[in-house]
Amino acid sequence: MTSADLLLHPVRLRIVQAMMGRAELTTKDLAARMPDVAPATLYRHVGTLVDGGVLEVVSERRVRGSTERSLRLREERASVDPDSLANDDDALRAGFLAYLASLAAMLDDYVAGPHGSLHDDLVSFRQLAVHATDEEWLGVLHGIRAAIEPLATRTDAPEGARRRVLATVSLPVD
Repeated sequence: MTSADLLLHPVRLRIVQAMMGRAELTTKDLAARMPDVAPATLYRHVGTLVDGGVLEVVSERRVRGSTERSLRLREERASVDPDSLANDDDALRAGFLAYLASLAAMLDDYVAGPHGSLHDDLVSFRQLAVHATDEEWLGVLHGIRAAIEPLATRTDAPEGARRRVLATVSLPVD
């Protein structure tokens, strides 16, 4: 199974996104975060991600006759190899739609839960067109990564820190 096949399935993508920025979660924790996904479906997709090396089991414990696994996301395995989509336009479109659907699900979760104003919660979505050479754009992308990395890799967030998702799409358009 290619990284695209593994990660761009709508349920598996949501599982990966739920795991991002968290030290570990149990499958029960995931089920609570994704109540619209049937438990058997969730467990099957978690197993696929474990088998694919995207999730790793960090511990197991017996709970009422079954085994509860604590899982960790292997960040280095949680991205699609661009070459796996290079010559498959249909897979690229399907993957992009899965990505958009997962963002819509995050917004639905936000709207359904208790929240302040969009301004107070720093919620935004914008588009901005720029003119840049490939080298200039690579510099921008590396700069964004360098600015975000200290927040993405820290293990002990200060009080008041909230888990946030920054989603980007970068593509040339005529």
